[in-house]
Amino acid sequence: MARRFDCSDPAQRTVGVMEAAAAVRRGELVVLPTDTVYGIGADAFTPDAVTALLGAKGRGRDMPPPVLVGTVRAATALVDDLGPYGQDLVDAFWPGPLTLVCKANRALSWDLGDTKGTVAVRMPLHPVALDLLKETGPMAVSSANRSGEPPATTAEEAEKQLGDSVEVYLDGGPTTDKTPSTILDLTTAVPRLLRRGAIPVEKLRGIIGYVATDD
Repeated sequence: MARRFDCSDPAQRTVGVMEAAAAVRRGELVVLPTDTVYGIGADAFTPDAVTALLGAKGRGRDMPPPVLVGTVRAATALVDDLGPYGQDLVDAFWPGPLTLVCKANRALSWDLGDTKGTVAVRMPLHPVALDLLKETGPMAVSSANRSGEPPATTAEEAEKQLGDSVEVYLDGGPTTDKTPSTILDLTTAVPRLLRRGAIPVEKLRGIIGYVATDD
C-alpha cells in the first residue's frame, strides 16, 4: 500500500524523507516534488529499480531517465567530464531547471537503458527533492506520469496515474511551474539544445556564447 506524506508539515516531511530514502535503498519507487513537475524516482545504481520505473511509466529502454543529484560533487562523479562549458553552466543555473547531457563515467556499473554512453544529469531547486537526494545519492527520475499522459503537478495526480507501483509519495503541494527543464547536450564540440524549457536559450548563450538549435 502506497504511503503519502504531507511535506508542508515539518514532522511528516522529516519522516517522509527518511521513509522515501529507505524505500529507494530497497530498490522501490518513490514520487517527489521538483522545481518543474513531480518526478518518479529510483536508485540510479539498481538496474531492477530503473526497470520498474520504466515499467510504471509504460516506457521502454529507448527512453532512459535522467539522473537527479543533491550536490554538484555527485554530478561530477557520474560524468566523464563536464567539458569546456559544463562548469560555467552549473555555476550559473544549478540548482535549477537545466539538464546537462554528458558522457557518462565509464567506471560506473549501472544500467539506465539505451543511453549510448551518456547521462542526463540535473540538480533540482526544490528543498524536499534536495533533502531526499542528499540521503539517497543519485536517483533516476522521470516525470511522474504514465507515458503519453500529462505530467503530474500534484502528488494526488501522480498517485492517480501510478498507484501502488510507488511505495512513498512525498507531497510538496502543487508545483509552481509546469515548464520542463531545458536540456542541453554537452557531448559534442558545440553545445546543442535538445529541449526548450524553463531556461531560455538566450540565457544559456549569455553564459557560454554559441548554442546550436534545430531552428
